[in-house]
Amino acid sequence: MFGLLVVLLGIFLIGYLIIKKYYAPWALLLVGVLLLFLVGAFTETPLATGKKATHSWLLDIVQVITNLSSSTLAGLGLQIMVISGLADYLDRIGATKSFVKICAKPLEYVRSPYTLLALAYLIGQFINIFIPSAVGLGVLLMLTVYPLLIAVGVSRLSAAAVIVTASCLDLGPASANSIVTAKLIGITAMEYFIEGQVIVGGAAALAIAISHGFLQKYFDKKDLASGRITEDDFKLRSELIAAQAKDKQPDAPWFYAILPVLPIVFLFIFSKFCYTGVRLELITCMFLCMLISFFMDLATRRSFKDCVANTKIFFQGMGRVFTSTVALIICALVFAEGLKLSGGINSIIGWAASMENAGGIVMLVVMCALLALASIITGSANAAFFAFNSLLPHAAKAVNWEMIVMACPVQLVSGIARSMSPIAGVTIAVSSIAELSPFEVVRRTIPVMAIGMITTIAASLLLL
Repeated sequence: MFGLLVVLLGIFLIGYLIIKKYYAPWALLLVGVLLLFLVGAFTETPLATGKKATHSWLLDIVQVITNLSSSTLAGLGLQIMVISGLADYLDRIGATKSFVKICAKPLEYVRSPYTLLALAYLIGQFINIFIPSAVGLGVLLMLTVYPLLIAVGVSRLSAAAVIVTASCLDLGPASANSIVTAKLIGITAMEYFIEGQVIVGGAAALAIAISHGFLQKYFDKKDLASGRITEDDFKLRSELIAAQAKDKQPDAPWFYAILPVLPIVFLFIFSKFCYTGVRLELITCMFLCMLISFFMDLATRRSFKDCVANTKIFFQGMGRVFTSTVALIICALVFAEGLKLSGGINSIIGWAASMENAGGIVMLVVMCALLALASIITGSANAAFFAFNSLLPHAAKAVNWEMIVMACPVQLVSGIARSMSPIAGVTIAVSSIAELSPFEVVRRTIPVMAIGMITTIAASLLLL
């Protein structure tokens, strides 16, 4: 009973603080420290063990933070920082912009409004594999795909809803959540991408694309007939023109579009799916791609000083993601450690596992529901998944499931749920550019994302 009370207290406090817009990483850390204090004060459970223990339960609370910080920074944290640095550098030299332009080019030849809408989602989700930033991808699609959708007769709400959801599945080995999940399963990020995400995510993406095509057409007709939207809502607004004027990404040669693809290509080639004679770690791959990108840019621009100056953004990107994502991961791990040590999570998992003939399915639904709720409340798939991903091994073991069957749908659902949140960064950014209410936009995304969640869970059970 004590463990359940601690878990409920922790979830209530973190939900309250985040809803009240307190700084999420520190809120998670403080609540985690409180939970660890309660466990240390009222139970005999050791907070730190082995050589890392301080032999004082009060100091062990701080030691937990130290242990989690050092292990995270040396592995997962560095991977995410290098990926972010490379992404920012490719933005600076215009490679990302060239890649999106080329991918969006085929859409210009589609004249059926809602067929174009469905294809736009699929192309956006494909681009997301190479551009893992939901906000960054959303802004780029607003500058390239959004005008095409409006031009063929789609409403601003429908177009914005598709763009908000373009990164909903959080696919690819460059995604922070994917890296975390692969580590939990015990495989590489590329193996997880091919053996899990492609299978389940492919089915979900198809269902989402079809749902967008039919549901957005239904909403456009219904809202136009009821007066909720007018003919003006099928026209571009000046805000988009202003956003295009502010676009600071330089134009780059078309062949720069290959640079965002290189990390995926190298990770695939030097893996068990292609050639195992060479071992290529994720961080090594990112540094290799950074060097290739720099020398290609140097050979093209032929200004050594300017090209070297552009590399500053690589290290700035590493620092930026440390203050946001990596700090969030560490604080979320402290919070999760408090939940686990309380014993309450084990009780909940044990209850779900005891459900006769349906333990695994019940467990999967419980975990997906928990992650979905957390993503909607926080507006962040990362915050939700980082806080609760460590529960997945216990959940899978309790019902004797393979880890990938439990982890893959939960990870994908956390991203899907983010697209249902009016406070998600991508929702706010896209809505602002389109001059729309984020609540009106998620009114369009919620039913589509609900179908995506159901498909994700079903596909995991049937295909993995």
